Amino acid sequence: MGEFGKWLLHEDRKELFEVLFACFLNVFFVVLLALLLWPFGKVWMAYSLAQGFGILWTVIYAAALLVGRVQGFFKVNLYDHPDAYVNSNLAVSCFVQAGWSAFAVLTVQRYAAGAPLWMIVSLYVVGLLSCLVAFFIVSSCYQGHIYRLISLPLALACFIVFSVWPASGRFIYGWFFNLLGAQTA
Repeated sequence: MGEFGKWLLHEDRKELFEVLFACFLNVFFVVLLALLLWPFGKVWMAYSLAQGFGILWTVIYAAALLVGRVQGFFKVNLYDHPDAYVNSNLAVSCFVQAGWSAFAVLTVQRYAAGAPLWMIVSLYVVGLLSCLVAFFIVSSCYQGHIYRLISLPLALACFIVFSVWPASGRFIYGWFFNLLGAQTA
C-alpha cells in the first residue's frame, strides 16, 4: 500500500476516509448502473438516481449543519446532554435515510411501468442497492455505531414498506421531492 493509502487509513482521518469511500461508492454505483441499464433503454434511471444522490449529499450535510447550529444554540453536546445530542442526530439521519428509500421506490416504479417481470424485479434490486449506497452517504456524516445500527435496517424496511404502499412515501416525502424538482413519477 502506498504512502497515500497509509496516510488516509490513519485513525485521525477516519472521517475523510468515510466521505471518500461514500463518494467512490456513489460514483461507481451510478456508472455501473448506467452501463448495465443502457442495453435495456433504462439508462435514464441511473441519471435520475444520480440527481437524487446529489440532492441527498446536499440535504444530509445541510441538515447536519443546521442541527449542529441548533445543538450549539441550546448547548447540547455529547458530554453534557448525550441523550438529546444522539437522539437529535438519530432523528435527522433516519428521516433522511427513509426519505431516500421513498425516492428510490418512486424512481423504480417510474421506470418499471410497462416492463416485463424480470426487469421489474431487477429494478427493485437496483433500488434496494441504492438504499445501501445512501446508507454509506448518510453514515459518512453520522458515523456513530448507533446511527449505523438503526439506519441500515430502517432504510431496508422503509424500502419494503414504500414498495408495498408507495402512496405513503409520496405523502410523507412528496412535498420535498416537488420542492426540489426531483423526478419521481
